[in-house]
Amino acid sequence: MKQKTTAPENLARSSRPVRDTVRLGLVVGALGVVFGDIGTSPIYTLQTVFNPADPHPVPVSSGNVFGVVSLIFWSVTVVVTVTYVLLAMRADNDGEGGIMALITLLRRWSGRRGRRAAALLAGLGIFGAALFFGDSMITPAMSVLSAVEGLKVVDEGFDSWVVPITAVITVTLFLFQRRGTSAVGRVFGPVMILWFTVLGVCGVTGILRHPDILKALSPTYALGFLAGHFGIAFFALAAVVLAITGAEALYADMGHFGRRAITRGWLALVFPACMLSYFGQGALILENPANLSSPFFLLVPSWARLLLVLLATAATVIASQAVITGAYSVASQAAQLGYLPRLRIAHTSETERGQIYVPWVNWLLMVSVLTLIFAFRSSAALAFAFGMAVTGTITITTLLFFYLARAKWGTPRWLIALGAIPLLVVDLLFVGANLTKLVHGAWLPLLIGLTVFTVMTTWRRGREIVTAERARREGALREFVERLRDGSAASQRVPGTAVFLHRGDETTPIAMRANAEHNHVRHEHVVILSLETEPVPRVPADDRLAVDDLGYADDGITHVTARYGYMETPDVPGMLARLDPEATEGQLQLEEASYFLSKIELQRGPEPTMADWRKRLFIATSYVAADAAEYFNLPRDRTVIMGSRIDV
Repeated sequence: MKQKTTAPENLARSSRPVRDTVRLGLVVGALGVVFGDIGTSPIYTLQTVFNPADPHPVPVSSGNVFGVVSLIFWSVTVVVTVTYVLLAMRADNDGEGGIMALITLLRRWSGRRGRRAAALLAGLGIFGAALFFGDSMITPAMSVLSAVEGLKVVDEGFDSWVVPITAVITVTLFLFQRRGTSAVGRVFGPVMILWFTVLGVCGVTGILRHPDILKALSPTYALGFLAGHFGIAFFALAAVVLAITGAEALYADMGHFGRRAITRGWLALVFPACMLSYFGQGALILENPANLSSPFFLLVPSWARLLLVLLATAATVIASQAVITGAYSVASQAAQLGYLPRLRIAHTSETERGQIYVPWVNWLLMVSVLTLIFAFRSSAALAFAFGMAVTGTITITTLLFFYLARAKWGTPRWLIALGAIPLLVVDLLFVGANLTKLVHGAWLPLLIGLTVFTVMTTWRRGREIVTAERARREGALREFVERLRDGSAASQRVPGTAVFLHRGDETTPIAMRANAEHNHVRHEHVVILSLETEPVPRVPADDRLAVDDLGYADDGITHVTARYGYMETPDVPGMLARLDPEATEGQLQLEEASYFLSKIELQRGPEPTMADWRKRLFIATSYVAADAAEYFNLPRDRTVIMGSRIDV
């Protein structure tokens, strides 16, 4: 006997109307969370391009200014608007975006012939996700430092206060994350609307000083700069890339607000405001090359600069928010795909499934960002490290998207080539330019990326080894029930209720097998419980439970599947109390029930499954996993953990 429940795909329908219409509040929230990184790039991009301390400086001349501004405009248009907003964001995994979503889709849609290519691209995708974690560490340090450094434009006496103020702001930002993305967005949204308005107005005032700068809208200036001064322009790309930092965050944050809200916010406000600022700064430099020291803050009169510094500081705090929430999404999806252990995830919205808070990732990022702030101490020192993570992730995203376009949508090869070749040429130019800064700081995101990539692939491999060995030891559940019934697994039936938490109904919980085979006992009532999280905020009570008697209605052994929404915290004792005694072959004695968890103790074994250092890394990573007893709200005094030791 098996009680039927509504299928998960039917349950998911209740959450979809939220995305069908884009509420103004959702767009405002997206402005407050998603666009901070890319929206604060005008603070430091042009200043960095013409930085005389650069190992490959760009000479200041009217031709170079026109070329650089045009290059920035068309780079943002091609990479952000075309690659991400118009193309990549159409590839979502149940509303979730980012490079991990592409990997999931890649596995789902790659056919047998394309498995090798899909596996290679999936590996690249994991490296891209690892680079994004590096971006999530560097962006808050770089952005907030660049804004607080504006105090030096107001008064050079503030120089010694830049690092301490930046550190205090950073700690406050990470402490605020537990309030949830929606709460952060409501607070930050109006600030960012003001920021982009000021950005555009200041840009217009600069353009009015030298309207000729608008000629840079023509792509001939960008192409002419590249073709006529390639030796200069190529190295300049390593700084121009700062204008597109935050592009991957737009995609990774799609699960928080939806594609339409992000697209409308970008096209209606963010893109025009940023471009006006770049053109205004370019006009200011044409008017007087001495303005290169800080063209962004010099766009406003001296009396308004302190106010602009304060607003810029607030905006860069929000810039950090974009990559922080993106890191939450990437970590959550990586755990679901088996590249990270199960993490404690708090869902912070009943209307948007993707709005989450991941405490472990939050505190790791905070420590990393503070370390970078105190180690580099200036945005100029971090600038060379900033672009490498971004360009690597963008290039990998482009590759994955066009492969998926062919595999999933059957896009003709000629059309794939028409779109992929020019976009990849642009991406690879940025990657090549940033590689020239390797010894000047670009090594940092690569080191972070390689470290995270190693952790993720090691966890994936170790998990495969453990899962295979665990399945072998557990054995088939129905066969074990049959052995208990015919007496071949000798055990004495004792009064009481035992609840075994398990991941499915195919294999036997290790704790249950150990109880019968080693303790030679089994309880009068045995419940094998599997919990599933559905893509809806809450599951109706009528659809919560499914009970299976595993073939026999008189042996006291039942399997229960409990479905919860992502906003619900599983309460196992409370849920079991609602079970029908007839379905569980008798009344469960829940006030005295024992709860059993199967725990695997890992140790390094002699088999050559992985290198010894990777075995150590896998075992160390396993300690990050969330505590199951706490997560499922089990009574500690009646929870028994029975484990098994598995060699890795």
